[in-house]
Amino acid sequence: MAFVLSFVNYLVLMICVLVSVAFVTLLERKILGYIQCRKGPNKVGYMGVLQPFSDALKLFTKEQTVPSASNIVPYYVAPVFSLFISLVVWSVTPFESNLLSFDLGILFFLCCLSLGVYSVMGAGWASNCKYSMLGSLRSVAQTISYEVSLALILLSSIFLVGGFSLELFNMYQEEVWLLWFTLPLSWIWFSSCLAETNRTPFDFAEGESELVSGFNTEYSAGGFALIFMAEYSSILLMSMIFSLLYLGGSPCSVSFYFKLALVAFVFVWVRGTLPRFRYDKLMYLAWKCYLPVSLNYIIFYIGVKAISFCYLLYN
Repeated sequence: MAFVLSFVNYLVLMICVLVSVAFVTLLERKILGYIQCRKGPNKVGYMGVLQPFSDALKLFTKEQTVPSASNIVPYYVAPVFSLFISLVVWSVTPFESNLLSFDLGILFFLCCLSLGVYSVMGAGWASNCKYSMLGSLRSVAQTISYEVSLALILLSSIFLVGGFSLELFNMYQEEVWLLWFTLPLSWIWFSSCLAETNRTPFDFAEGESELVSGFNTEYSAGGFALIFMAEYSSILLMSMIFSLLYLGGSPCSVSFYFKLALVAFVFVWVRGTLPRFRYDKLMYLAWKCYLPVSLNYIIFYIGVKAISFCYLLYN
C-alpha cells in the first residue's frame, strides 16, 4: 500500500512538473516579447494561455524524420533518457508527507545531474552528424566543468547544515536565509546553474550561429519536444534547489513557489539581457574563477563550523 501511495504521489508530481514546464515556456516567450518591445504569443486562447499546448500538439503529431546514417536505438533513447533523468531527480523534493524525500537527497541530486551528460553525448553521437557531434562535445565539456563548482558549493552548504537532507536547509533557515551568509557562493551557484542547463549566456550547446543548432540539429517533432521539455524541467528543478538551499521555506507553503517562480523569472531575464560568452572565456570562468573561490569557501566554512563546535563544547 505504501508503494502504491508513493507511486501515485510521484505521478501527481510529474504531471504538475510537466504542466509547469508548459507555462514556463509561455512565461519566457511573454517576458522576452516585452523585453524586445513586442507582445509575445497572444492568439491561442485568452492572452495566449493555450499556446504551449498547441505547440506540444503540433510537435508530437508532426512526422518524425530520422537521418539515414544515424544509429537508430541511441538516437531514439537519448531524448527519452534526458527527460526521464530530469523528472526522476524531482523526487528529492522534501515534502512533509515523506513519501518521496530521503536523507541522502543531495547525493542523489548530484548523481542524476551527472547522468544528464550521457543523454547529450548520446544524442550528438547517434545523429552521426559533425555539427551535432561538435555541439554535444562542447556541451559535455561545459557541463562537466561546472558540475565541479556545483558540487563544491554544495559541499560548503553541507558543512553548514551538517547533513545531506534537503529538509535540514528548511529547518536552518527559519530565522534567516542562507543567501545572506553565503552571498558570493549563492551567486556562483546560480551562474553555474545557468551553465548546467545550457542557458544564456552559456548556451553553447545551442550556438545557432556557429553550429546550426548544436547536439539537437538532427532532431525534429517528438524528439525535439522531449529535449525541449527536459531543458525546461531542469530549469524549474534548479530554481527549486536554489530556493531550498538559499531562500528557505517548505515545499508545502505557497511562499516557496513564489520564490521558485522568481528564480525562474531571473533565468529568463538573463536570457533577454546578456550576450553569449566566448567559449574559452566560459572555461576560464569555471576553472580559474569559480573553482578557487569555492575551494576557499569550503575551508572557511569548515573553520566556522569547527569554531562553533568548540564554543558549544566548552560552554
